[in-house]
Amino acid sequence: MTTVDMGVPAAGPAGPAPTIIGVPSEPRAQIVLRSAEFRRGREESWRELEDLVTRVEKRGINGVSADELQKMPLLYRSALSSLSVARSIALDRNLLRYLEALTLRAYLVVYGPRTSLLAGLGHFFRYGFPDAVRRAGWHILIAFAAMALGIAAGFVLVNSEAEWFNAIVPDGLAGGRGPSASAEYLRSVLFAPWDGFKEGFIVFANYLFQNNSMVAILSFGVGFMAGVPTLLLLVYNGLIVGAFLAIHYQRGLLIDCIGWLSIHGVTELGAFILCGAAGLVVAEKIIFPGRYSRLEALSIHGKQAAIIACGAVAMLFIAGFIEGGLRQLINVTSWRFAFAAVTAVLWGVYFLYCGKASFDLTGSPRIAKTRRQKPFEQGGVQP
Repeated sequence: MTTVDMGVPAAGPAGPAPTIIGVPSEPRAQIVLRSAEFRRGREESWRELEDLVTRVEKRGINGVSADELQKMPLLYRSALSSLSVARSIALDRNLLRYLEALTLRAYLVVYGPRTSLLAGLGHFFRYGFPDAVRRAGWHILIAFAAMALGIAAGFVLVNSEAEWFNAIVPDGLAGGRGPSASAEYLRSVLFAPWDGFKEGFIVFANYLFQNNSMVAILSFGVGFMAGVPTLLLLVYNGLIVGAFLAIHYQRGLLIDCIGWLSIHGVTELGAFILCGAAGLVVAEKIIFPGRYSRLEALSIHGKQAAIIACGAVAMLFIAGFIEGGLRQLINVTSWRFAFAAVTAVLWGVYFLYCGKASFDLTGSPRIAKTRRQKPFEQGGVQP
């Protein structure tokens, strides 16, 4: 009878010694030993750091004493060093997860912002937004010129040939105010009674905000295409405004129409121009990146463009509130012009002076903006 050789070494003194499965090798035993020694020497400081971080998370910075506050960055750097060593000697995964979570929580406590959401929004609108707008001066001029060109072109085209109105203005936006509309109908729209608080300030204002913010964000978002679509959107929005002005001009209602538009247009068109300017900031850094690569230039200057766009969306919220309710509440043309003039002055003062180092809206001097180093940030190690 023949047998199959299974590769098992023959027994006996002449055969090789069998390998015993399940006995750890010497390097593995050393790693286990080093792991235990590693935890035993450092675990006390980890627990202390975890306790301090938990107290700060629950009760704020007042939850720890001054001595503990000074000790926290030292414990944080020690835990960060422990994490680096733990990764290099391949300790158990649970310990790695614990140290990663602990160092992340400690990082947010040591280096995280010290302001609340409301304080952050206040700083944005008091300093960040107006400062970003002031640094985009020539971009705003170009955006304003593009919209002004569109308004002039729309007015000339529709005034010379009324049918241009249907080619420029969508039917849904026209609302029956086309070349066939009578002067009485146009006047009834300009001086229509207020629809009430719910319809005006909530329903209609919400619709206006959603529609306008979508168009404004689009003009900002397409700035990466060398700014050409941004300029075209600005010109097109100007064409619509010019077409409406021409229709009312032909019915002898131009002044009333300008007053009707200006009460919210100062804020609304200003927001469109700012969003367009933000798109042009992006376009400039793509076309002329300077000594940086295009991605580097966008990462450096893209924050300015994003700040302008976010602030402009907030302006559109205010414009929707004005257009949805106040425009029809104020039904006298001269009062509408007065309201528009006041808003124009307020926006001008806000953008020109708010947040400057030597001036704020109260007229009191302010310390120049500098990034204050946090009390225990010096020499900190970031993960």
